[in-house]
Order: sequence, then structure tokens, then C-alpha cells
Amino acid sequence: MRLAFYVTCLVDLMRPSVGFAALRLLEATGAEVVVPEGQTCCGQPAWSAGNRPLAIDLARKAIAELEGFDYVIIPSGSCTDHIRNAYPQLLGDDPVWGDRARALAERTFELTSFLADVAKSDFVAPEFAGSVTYHDSCKGLRGLGIKRQPRELLLKVRGLSLKEMPDCE
Repeated sequence: MRLAFYVTCLVDLMRPSVGFAALRLLEATGAEVVVPEGQTCCGQPAWSAGNRPLAIDLARKAIAELEGFDYVIIPSGSCTDHIRNAYPQLLGDDPVWGDRARALAERTFELTSFLADVAKSDFVAPEFAGSVTYHDSCKGLRGLGIKRQPRELLLKVRGLSLKEMPDCE
């Protein structure tokens, strides 16, 4: 299995440690993991700001860069939602790019959903003696329906106690 790891703008510029940790998790599945060198922003900020031409340009660039991989894995619900849901909308009527956008959308996954639902990896989880809570990402939860997957992975950590936040939605 050949995976493209899509490094988000936030991970790239502010939290590269998240990217390196995600790479280790993906490599633990036994897959070949590639970080495509030419990747840029997915275009979600341009789309949200109403700059449709720039959003389309960035979508086309991402599609071209990410073809040829079995799956595209992203450590962000927002970017994943944008590629899965906005790209087909932005390019759906384009005779050249519409099918390519839909194909990319079908094989693009947020990190926890890929690990829990596709790879189903029994990675060796670290130990953590303590309590944690998990705050769902807005787009991950509402755009992609991701709720169970991060919790399922957290519960594999020996010693960890998962506490749900009351009234978090």
C-alpha cells in the first residue's frame, strides 16, 4: 500500500512535530509513506474567503500532485473535508478535472479514520498513566462524521483514561 501524507499548512508552519508523529504512525502500518514534495495548501482558506479562482487552482495542483497513491492521509479534518467535499463541488462540471476530483476524494482520509477504519493497525500504543479528553474537530465531526475513530485509538493506550467533555457540542 502506497500512501501520500498531506502536510497541512498548520502542521508545516506551526506544529511539524505533529507531522513527524503522524508519519511514524503511518509507517507502523507497514505501508510505504511518501510526502509529495510539490504539495501546497489545499485551498480551503481561499474557498472560505470567496476566492473561487484560487481555490480551483489549488485544487487542480493538489489533484495532480496526489494522483498515483492508494490513499492520501491528512492529519486535519478541515483539509480532509475540503478535498473530499469541496473539490468535487468546485470541479464537478469540469470535463478534465471532475472525475479526477471525485477519485481523489474517495481515497482521501483523515488520519484517525484511516488508522481505525482502513489500516486497522494493531500498532503498539505507548503507555500514559493519566486522564485525557478529546475535542472533536468541527469539520472532522460534522463534515466527515469522525467521532468514534480517535476515541478507539486513544483507548489502545495502556493506562489512559478517556473522559468525555460534557456539553462539548
